[in-house]
Amino acid sequence: MPHNVRVLITPNAAKDRVINKFPSAFHPDASPYHQLNFSPKVKMACSENKTGRVSLRISKAVIVGDISVGKTCLVNRFCHNIFDRDYKATIGVDFEVEKFSILAAPYTLQVWDTAGQERFKCIAASYYRGAHVLITAFDLTNMASLANAINWMEDAAKSADNPCRFLVGTKKDLVSPAAYENIEQEAIKLANSLEAEYWAVSSKTGENVNEFFFRAVALTFDRSVLRELEGSNVPAAQIGNKLIKIDGHDSNLFEKSKSRVKCCH
Repeated sequence: MPHNVRVLITPNAAKDRVINKFPSAFHPDASPYHQLNFSPKVKMACSENKTGRVSLRISKAVIVGDISVGKTCLVNRFCHNIFDRDYKATIGVDFEVEKFSILAAPYTLQVWDTAGQERFKCIAASYYRGAHVLITAFDLTNMASLANAINWMEDAAKSADNPCRFLVGTKKDLVSPAAYENIEQEAIKLANSLEAEYWAVSSKTGENVNEFFFRAVALTFDRSVLRELEGSNVPAAQIGNKLIKIDGHDSNLFEKSKSRVKCCH
């Protein structure tokens, strides 16, 4: 084998979790992130296998929003490729772990699904801390949930780590094309005011779900590597008030982990 041929081995990332091309935004006029490709510095670091500690960290994505807007369905569609309209409401906080290969570099994303009930805000807020991706979901069939997205986004952003922000409209399959056009205009206005990127998805059909998560992962990966290259001391991802550190020996600890936290009513 020629000495200049690089063999890509990604034992921890499934074939459908490989990202080699920078994903596009859902709507060109509804994103504060205007880059069209990975940063040249990031591509060079990946090609030389010099991404530092990025591959040993767990990046954190948090999904917030009103009850019944479809947060859990969104997570289940992406992580397990399933849709269950009769799932039970999230109690406290759940999380899933997804492993990616991005430009041949391993990358781990922890997706936190928070409860939408008011009574669980007391514990959900502690899990916003250190988030690198902040996803505020709303129901495209419920305009009140769009209005409430402002408070969800602002509350979560207070504790997050300068996150990539996304405003995601769910249940797109339930909205007619004519009705969707009007809703999209309002959603884009709100997304722009919140400095968030807008997406519309359907967990039932799977429309735009993978595309959205790949976009979120690629953006935060690019940021993470740039921070590493610039020598920033970025703290490891946090779960609640506990600090998580992983190395090559325990990087599989969370492969099938799922946590559920409950608090008193």
